[in-house]
Amino acid sequence: MDKDHPYHRRKTPEELLAEIKQAERGKLKLFVGAAPGVGKSYKMLQDAYDLRKEGHDVVIGLIETHKRKETESMIKDLEIIPLKKLEYKGKTFKELDVEAILKRNPTFVVIDELAHSNIPGSKHIKRYMDVEEILDVGINVLSAVNIQHLESVNDIVHQITNVAVRERIPDTFVQKAHEIQLIDVTPETLRKRLEDGKIYAPEKIKQSLNNFFTNANLSALRELSLREVANDVDERIDQVNNKENEGPLGVYERILVCVHYGPTAEKLIRRGWRMANRLKADLYILNVKQSDTKQLSQEEREKDEFWKVLANQFNATFIQKDANGRKPAKVIVDIAKNYKVTQILLGQSARTRWEEIKKGSIVNMIMRETLNIDLHIVSDGRM
Repeated sequence: MDKDHPYHRRKTPEELLAEIKQAERGKLKLFVGAAPGVGKSYKMLQDAYDLRKEGHDVVIGLIETHKRKETESMIKDLEIIPLKKLEYKGKTFKELDVEAILKRNPTFVVIDELAHSNIPGSKHIKRYMDVEEILDVGINVLSAVNIQHLESVNDIVHQITNVAVRERIPDTFVQKAHEIQLIDVTPETLRKRLEDGKIYAPEKIKQSLNNFFTNANLSALRELSLREVANDVDERIDQVNNKENEGPLGVYERILVCVHYGPTAEKLIRRGWRMANRLKADLYILNVKQSDTKQLSQEEREKDEFWKVLANQFNATFIQKDANGRKPAKVIVDIAKNYKVTQILLGQSARTRWEEIKKGSIVNMIMRETLNIDLHIVSDGRM
């Protein structure tokens, strides 16, 4: 390329070191499904065995067969790294032995149930953090997860199934996967597997069929899975195009999510991240504080901390601003202008119509004070 090309420049030492580190990092292959029982573990073991037949050094770090005969049969003669025993509250638990895997140093390791939370006393809080450490030393990982465990779809899954999923992983970790493979079966096939006792124990079958494993739930989760994997493919294509063009494509979007201490803040943040991810945009999360920090309740302090955790997971910039007597709309406008925001997300106002007449609508005030900024009002529909 011509050295005078506007996007041609010499890479900094830091950028070169980052590229070297990335090249030395192990590769993650992720098997994603819409629900338990679609066959993720089975396909993962099948791939592991094929890799072994090709001459690669492959071990099993952890596999959850759930006593499914077909899955157990796929282990065959693959080497299994024994699990680490941990004592907690007088009981013995078994967890992934990260140190043993690092010492064994295989080319590939199978690690199931990516969203699992480890027992206190483990090296890391979550299993995906175990996987991160293993990848960092150059070991390739095969792992599996269901779509409902992605942080950004938590609200959507709750809305679909009325089930609160507590085991969650950051989308930013999933995006690091070298390959994502969707393991897909129809809702009818999955319900038949459940009825045949191939997913859960007999005593759980009827309850599961009538609750989580309804046709409506499975169809919606399947559609969600297909859409998420399709978005991942689109993003990878965009990355290739960006590298080939050596320059920016299109107008750069910046999204601002405004949260307060109501029930919809986390929903707003996740919605904002999904928009930012699809638009390849920067994400900002703003909380306008009306009172001194010392006056916040314990619940509000905990919300502050959780928002910061979500912001970190989503690579977002978290901003807290004191109103100092100003109207919240004025603070939002100032932040939007300072950060050159192109889109703003707000929760549906809890004010009555009479209050809006007396005090003014935040939306109207923002629209009057800004140009070329799109406003999105997210419903506060209870889930």
